[in-house]
Formats: sequence, structure tokens, C-alpha cells
Amino acid sequence: MEHAQRSDAQASPHLIDDTPLAREIADLSARRRALEGAAIDLPQKTRILTVSNQKGGVGKTTSTVNVAAALASLGARVLVVDLDPQGNASTALGIPHDADIPSVYDVLIDEFPLADIVQQSPESPNLLCAPSTLHLAGAEIELVSQVAREHRLRAALEDYLETSPLPVHYVLIDCPPSLGLLTINAFTAADEVFIPIQCEYYALEGLTQLLGSVRMIQRHLNPGLQVSTILLTMYDGRTRLAQQVADEVRAHFPGEVLRTVIPRSVRVSEAPSFGQTVIAYDGQSAGAVAYREAAIEISKHLPPSERGENVDEKGTH
Repeated sequence: MEHAQRSDAQASPHLIDDTPLAREIADLSARRRALEGAAIDLPQKTRILTVSNQKGGVGKTTSTVNVAAALASLGARVLVVDLDPQGNASTALGIPHDADIPSVYDVLIDEFPLADIVQQSPESPNLLCAPSTLHLAGAEIELVSQVAREHRLRAALEDYLETSPLPVHYVLIDCPPSLGLLTINAFTAADEVFIPIQCEYYALEGLTQLLGSVRMIQRHLNPGLQVSTILLTMYDGRTRLAQQVADEVRAHFPGEVLRTVIPRSVRVSEAPSFGQTVIAYDGQSAGAVAYREAAIEISKHLPPSERGENVDEKGTH
């Protein structure tokens, strides 16, 4: 019996390799090879993307820092603006952000130049961060009485980009998961909205709320704001639900959803506890490969107005 089984295996070696795990490993190896020597075309004008989703726990900060690190690894100069008082983006980029460190709070409230607070991530000279501190939690209240309270980040960013000795190709702004004055400042400062969506139930419900907020900003504060990019995160290909959510989001937003999906990944979850992005922590892991693929796609993924689409129509989904 044992001899017969061994003979079958020798006669049909492809049967051994044709398992879900073997196919997954082969696919990942092929994708790693495809990324070797990959390059991106750097934008002529700085692209400013606000990474937002009013539903928490969707991989918003994780996507911000890992896309930023992936773009930096591909040669782009990237600034991450950490607008979340929790400061998780600053932590993941290895940036000190205790209470005594000058932060985005000082820019918004005391009009510090952004250049005075920007720090370089230890991961790459191309990766910069404007850190958050706990002081930012009080900024929502303090901004209420400030002149031009919705435009403070925009003014600071414009000044920084005009005076920077080196070009900044991408700015990614990490928002808190709520629509307060911090998030409104992010929307007002940006040209594009980048939305990570978790492939789970209620995903589209949170998206509907966010699009309502975007339309409000378009009408009153920033008519040029566009939803340009949607990234599906925490994707588990073994579940029917994940595939259904992905299909539904793609049906509603065919031009905005990236082909790349970010899988559930232990390495992606572990990296921040080491003060690193997954690109630095384990650059060969499935999560790192997916974020590098997403970064390449984002670099080629033009906003709706540049794709010749009607921006007003896209905003009414």
C-alpha cells in the first residue's frame, strides 16, 4: 500500500505542488520577482492625499505608513503628517513624539513653520514625518477660536512645499477616525482622498458617511477635493464575505478601487511594536509585497479629473 502511494506521488509530482499553500507560495515568489528593480514615475507636482475613514479599525494608519514607506523605497520623497492625537503613525515610523517634542499641534495652534517640526524617519532619508503628540487632543477645542481655523494645515503645507530645498513628491495625512476640525483641516489641505476599507460587513456603510463628509467639504471649503483611491485591507481570500465586499466596492467605485488588496498579515500587525513599517520589518512578507504593489499602483493612479471623469458625478455615489 505504502509502495503504491509512493509510486503515485512519483508518477504525478504536480499533485504535491497543486495545493492551496503551494500555489500561494508560488504566487508570492512571482510577485517578489516582479517587484525587483521596480521603479515609479515621480509626479511633477506634489500629490497631497488625506487618508481617511470615519470607521475605526480599517487599517487607516497602517496603510498610511506602509504606502509612504513603499513609495520612499521606490525613490519618492514622502512626508507623513500625523494628525491623529494617538500618534500611531509617528510610532510606526520610528519618530519620537513625547509631550516635549514640537509637533503638528504647534503648527496648528502657534503657527510654527512645518519645517521646524518635520523629522526624518530612521528607515529612509526619503521618508519624513510631522509628528503628533497628546497635545493634539486639545487642538479640536482650541482651533474653534482661531482665525481661518479650517485652513491652518493647508497654509502651513503650502509654505513648507514652496520653501523645501528638495522636492516632496507625496504628502500623506493620517486623520483621526472622526469628523472634527483636525479632519476638516486635512480635507482642506489635500487634493485627494485615499480611503482604506476593511473587507468586512458594514464596510460600505462607513464609506457612505465618509462620502457625505467629502461632499460637504467640496461644497464649502475645498472644491478641488476628489476621492481618488480606495484600498481594500484585511482581505482574507478564504472567506466568501471578503470576496463579496470586494466585489460590491468595485461595482460602486470601478475607477477608484486599486487592483491590489492588502491581506491579513501577522507581519503587518507586528511591525509597529518595533517602531517600523512592514517594509523595513519584513520586506519579503506578503503584507510588504502587497503594500509595495499598492504604492506602484497609486503612483500610476490618476485622480478622476485627470482621468477625464466628472468629479461631481463621482462625489455623488
